[in-house]
Amino acid sequence: MIVSILTLITCLVAQAAASYPNTGQIAKSRIAHAHFRRNTTGGDVPSTQGLSFTIDGQVDYFGGTNSYWISYLTENADVDLVLDHLHESGLRILRIWGFSDVNNKPTDGKVYFQLLHNGNATINTGPDGLQRLDYVVTAAEKRNIKLIINFVNNWSDYGGIEAYTTAFGGTSKSWFTSPTIQNIYRQYIKAVVSRYSQSSAIFAWELANEPRCNGCNTSVIHDWAASTSAYIKSLDPKHMVAIGDEGFGLDVGSDGSYPFTYAEGLDFATNLAIDTIDFGTFHLYPSTWGVPNSFGNNWITAHAKACAAAQKPCLMEEYGVKTDKCTIEGQWRQNALDTKGIGADLFWQYGDKLSTGNSPNDDFTLYRGTDDYKCVLTDRVADT
Repeated sequence: MIVSILTLITCLVAQAAASYPNTGQIAKSRIAHAHFRRNTTGGDVPSTQGLSFTIDGQVDYFGGTNSYWISYLTENADVDLVLDHLHESGLRILRIWGFSDVNNKPTDGKVYFQLLHNGNATINTGPDGLQRLDYVVTAAEKRNIKLIINFVNNWSDYGGIEAYTTAFGGTSKSWFTSPTIQNIYRQYIKAVVSRYSQSSAIFAWELANEPRCNGCNTSVIHDWAASTSAYIKSLDPKHMVAIGDEGFGLDVGSDGSYPFTYAEGLDFATNLAIDTIDFGTFHLYPSTWGVPNSFGNNWITAHAKACAAAQKPCLMEEYGVKTDKCTIEGQWRQNALDTKGIGADLFWQYGDKLSTGNSPNDDFTLYRGTDDYKCVLTDRVADT
């Protein structure tokens, strides 16, 4: 009887598998040479619930950080060390760069993901390409760390929008509406999403890092975000999608300062209302924006109110100061934790000691084990 039941179950499973669209096979036919092994274990797919996030079915406030450079590490042991330390810290979310665009093929072994040259685009799936990102994703799976993967940079670091316009023409403003460039950009998105959509490590996909269109009508970025996020959802309806913007353009709580204005072509509330955008993102860098550090708490509260009105959680996904980190960043983090509408925060940025020395330091870096790190993170992580 037991054998008969098992046989019946096996047959039913096989029939179900045969009738289900084999999206994995479609993806495999395009990137078979990548040999990326997907791990679908680890619980429920991260999602939103009201003004909160859920990870592994747990509704909570989550802490995390940024490490743009982990995608470009060439030593597996360094990746393992960083993710081991993050796992030990209790941080659950890690935001990383899923892009590295170049206009000329590197000759020094530098990791790059896409070559944009003379009107052509070539995605690098080799050992100095997306296979490095493969290892990060696999290592994150093993430690149940959730990743936010970003597809392009507004800035020229690691190529970004400038790399596209260098290869295909246009400007940083026309990038958002150029059919040719947007087609290339979507091809890259498809390659990355199809590669990792079944991974248990994915928290969310992100359209860009800090997209801006200075002086543009806010409809330019809005329409681009609506169209691109819908495209990503067509590839992977399970995972969340966010814009990755700084949170500019907001009337709620506005003090009239530059970040609240619409000068960079962003309208936070209108963009947040896009159906295929799951949560809001905002950054916080007073020294960069020419405002005092005291600006921070109102900036956090204003975005929390906007997110509460939209019934979507906010992610304070980048924040930092160069001095007095303990006092200022700690206060911001506590404010975010205590404010309705904020579901998680990711400090910028995590630092660690690698085989080649310290990870990159942009003066905002919080290095593991330092007094600032302990103050901002270790003493408060138990609260999240």
